[in-house]
Amino acid sequence: MSKVPSIKEHLAARFDRQRLVIWRDADGSCIDDLDAQTPPDVTALRIAGDEFAIKHRVLREEPSAKFLLYRHGVVPEGADNWLLDLELAYGTFSADRDALMRADLGITAPGAEELIAAHKTFFGNAKSVAKLKALLRDGDYLVTVQAMMCAALLGQKEHSFSELTRTLLIQHASDEASGYDALVEQDLANFYWGGAEKIYGFESDSPSMAGFVLWMFKQAKGGFAASTSNTARNLEIDFRSFRDNRQSTHALKTLAKQAEKDLDYADEASSASLSDLVATDTFDAGEKEIIRRLIGGISAQTMSAHDLAETIRTRRRDSVWFEDYATLYAALSAAAELILAIRSARLDVSSFDEGITRYRDDLYRIDQLYRQYTYAAQLAEFKQPLEALTEQVENAYVTDFLFKLGTNWQSQVDVVERWRTPSVTSQNSFYNQYVAPIVRGGRKKAVVVISDAVRYEVAHELHSRIRGENKFEAEIEAMIGVLPSYTQLGMASLLPHKTLAHSENGDPVLVDGQRSDGTNNRSKILATVGGTAIQAKDFLKMKPAERRDLYGANQVLYVYHDTIDATGDKAVSEHRTFKAAADAIEELVGIVKALASANATNIFVTADHGFLYQESKLPPQFNLTVKPQGDAILVENRRYVLGRGLKDDPAFRKFLPEQIGLASDLEVQIPNSICRIIKPGAGFQFVHGGASLQEIVIPVITINKGRSDTVEPVNVDIHPEADKITTGQVVVKLYQTMPVADQRTARKLRAGLYFGDMLISNQPELLFDTESAEGRDRFQSVRLLLSKDAEAANNQAVEFRLEQPISDTGVWKKYKSAPYTIKRSFTSDFDF
Repeated sequence: MSKVPSIKEHLAARFDRQRLVIWRDADGSCIDDLDAQTPPDVTALRIAGDEFAIKHRVLREEPSAKFLLYRHGVVPEGADNWLLDLELAYGTFSADRDALMRADLGITAPGAEELIAAHKTFFGNAKSVAKLKALLRDGDYLVTVQAMMCAALLGQKEHSFSELTRTLLIQHASDEASGYDALVEQDLANFYWGGAEKIYGFESDSPSMAGFVLWMFKQAKGGFAASTSNTARNLEIDFRSFRDNRQSTHALKTLAKQAEKDLDYADEASSASLSDLVATDTFDAGEKEIIRRLIGGISAQTMSAHDLAETIRTRRRDSVWFEDYATLYAALSAAAELILAIRSARLDVSSFDEGITRYRDDLYRIDQLYRQYTYAAQLAEFKQPLEALTEQVENAYVTDFLFKLGTNWQSQVDVVERWRTPSVTSQNSFYNQYVAPIVRGGRKKAVVVISDAVRYEVAHELHSRIRGENKFEAEIEAMIGVLPSYTQLGMASLLPHKTLAHSENGDPVLVDGQRSDGTNNRSKILATVGGTAIQAKDFLKMKPAERRDLYGANQVLYVYHDTIDATGDKAVSEHRTFKAAADAIEELVGIVKALASANATNIFVTADHGFLYQESKLPPQFNLTVKPQGDAILVENRRYVLGRGLKDDPAFRKFLPEQIGLASDLEVQIPNSICRIIKPGAGFQFVHGGASLQEIVIPVITINKGRSDTVEPVNVDIHPEADKITTGQVVVKLYQTMPVADQRTARKLRAGLYFGDMLISNQPELLFDTESAEGRDRFQSVRLLLSKDAEAANNQAVEFRLEQPISDTGVWKKYKSAPYTIKRSFTSDFDF
């Protein structure tokens, strides 16, 4: 049983607030105990037909003293009650348990006595009463008290109908019925369902949570009857709140998946138009159907790249299901652009220079899109619809791009006499071209990060990522890599040197006669220019102070990173090459930030070589049936051969060492185009060492860390079409003034109508992330539904407000606003 405070405690509490208390004790049961119950600083007066005398004493003779006026028996009514004015002024006190309970809780509204009598079980439970007491405020209406009783049973502080419903939905989604069972047990379920009828319009002869959930999703599927009624609008506002709030999103999605089965929505979605599907985000089945339609549009080329991008952008902005399929949407976006790029690409190459520069400026994007599609498709959970598209992408990439570009480029490789071009820097000249001018004179320092097999297209994505980091500037250029395009030679070419040469048996590669393999040997070479070398993993293990000391002690610092080659160059793991590329980008961003924190301001990121990769096994014609021949075959890899006296063969292009800038006597043979030398036990997806553009166009990213901000979100303007709100909703047009780019990031906002500081509408979150240069593509509209609180603002000024989040705080602040006036007729809605 709930502990009710004692009579003495109640009286003491009363006297803390007032000096007179009139105690009515009809049966006189407490008359003998009166003195014991009276607080020590209070005078108890027993009324026995001397009302006038007592009244004169307490009001005139002792106007400041505290008195307990005790009455028993029948009290005259109306004007016959000489103490009526005092009772009206100070109230009456009763020792009845329910009366004490009402007094203790401060429930004074008419009907309070009946409420407590009707819920004896609730008010007899000390824990429930304690929870209720913590919520109550003086003067609460009985409907508010009942709502608070429900909140107490559900273990929450919020008692609004929407918050009660949110909790019940969350519990129902996890097959937990304790909250609803408690409402039933305490005779409050009917009260809840009364609220559901008056606020949402839900009617049922035998209401249940399952029935309510199914009805709610029916209303959502039907567009909430276009929100033409107050109840429909209330339901839509709360439904979207349930869906968008992190506290309940998962529960609502769980309930939606069950509801779509009960409503056979998948069949309905399959026959709906794409525009109708895109206009809603109620069910998971609808999102899957949209994805199927987009895949079909990409495969058949019936959907333009612009329409596909706009559809995906709309889903990202509006759909609660988008994140579940974000990687799949990324795959579709890449596939659409990739197929179009391959079909429109000009793959003929008229000169050696043109091949290098066109790959640097344009064609690299096809390799990048292929990687992005393939990796996203590997990660996507909803893979089945992608099977046919993946096959189409693979065929287009290998047959229509890799092979054709490789063949056309080979015609230039076949005739080049010297492996160099005036259009781009040679990898051999990297140190002299990029590093030496900075460190010359000893006043500035430079850091070089060399990431094994970060080919140009991967580096281009890294370049964009770094530009997206505030206070970082980055530029990307291309070099022509050394031949053969493999690690030992590529790494050696990036070191300061005058000559490069293969050693007697090929490796190690010699830099000015010194071995260049391994970190220690590279440190010895770098010591000649005041530098040293370190592995990236060792650098990252250092404490910040140790990194600063390392940087400060050296004029030049080379940091060696190996994620892509370490994965791709092994048959057992080459299928994870594109995951390794994604990991490498993240790791390199981290390395650059760590270097900047160590005070480095001039940072270069480059690579030793690129690579060729395709998901499928290449057709047999790409595997050479001939073997390299020569006086001495010293090294035979899938994409290059080192030896002496190598025999000419139409399947290979042979280079003499002087043609490729090497001071040794070893000749080099490269298989034509994208062909491979068959090697037992070797993989088939990842190769390098040859002369394809993917292998020999080497990136150089120049990075500078400054003090000024370089990144800011895009600006958003409000374009109101009117300044009055005459219906239950308002649509406001918003304009993203600039396209999103590397250093102009997307802006997240939320919109709402405010009357003073009171929110009087739903509050949707908005994402402004359009990359389109076309201004018309950067408009979006937000629809706000007026809540019941908007009634208080009728015929008054309100504010349409855009708010932006304060990073890492969960707090929002005003971004921009526009004034409106509400002028409409309201119908009051029931709420708690």
